[in-house]
Amino acid sequence: MGVIIIDGSTVRAFVNDEPHFNTSVNAQFVSLDVNNDGVLSRSEMRKAFESMRLLETHFGVDTAVPPEELTRIYDSVFQSFDGDHNGTVDPEEFRSEMKKIMLAVADGLGSCPIQMAVEDDDQSFLKQAADLEAAKIEGGS
Repeated sequence: MGVIIIDGSTVRAFVNDEPHFNTSVNAQFVSLDVNNDGVLSRSEMRKAFESMRLLETHFGVDTAVPPEELTRIYDSVFQSFDGDHNGTVDPEEFRSEMKKIMLAVADGLGSCPIQMAVEDDDQSFLKQAADLEAAKIEGGS
C-alpha cells in the first residue's frame, strides 16, 4: 500500500497527455468488455459500476438502496456513456465520457492537493495520473 498526492493539475495533465490517457482508458475498456465483442453492454457497465462502489457513503459502508432505484441510477449513468443511444458503449464513447469525468474531477480538486491511500496494484486513473506526474518529475520534463 502506498500514498499518492494529487490535485487538479495532476489529473488535467494526465487527461491532456492523450497517448497515455488513451492507452489507460483503452485498457480499462478491454478489461470491462467481458465477452470481447468490442462494445460494453448495459450489464458489463453495471458490473463495473458495482465494483466501483459508487454508492458507498461512509468510508466503505454501502447505502441501502432499493433494487429499482439502483437500476434507475445505473441506467442513467449508462445513458450518459451511450452517446449514440444504440444500447452499447463503444471505445470512443467510453473514452469521451471518461475524459469528461476526469476533467470534472480535476475541476473539483482545483489546486487543493489530496492524499489517497492506494494498493500497489491499483490501476485507477487517479493513481495513473499520479504515476505519470512522478515519472515526469523523475525524468526532468
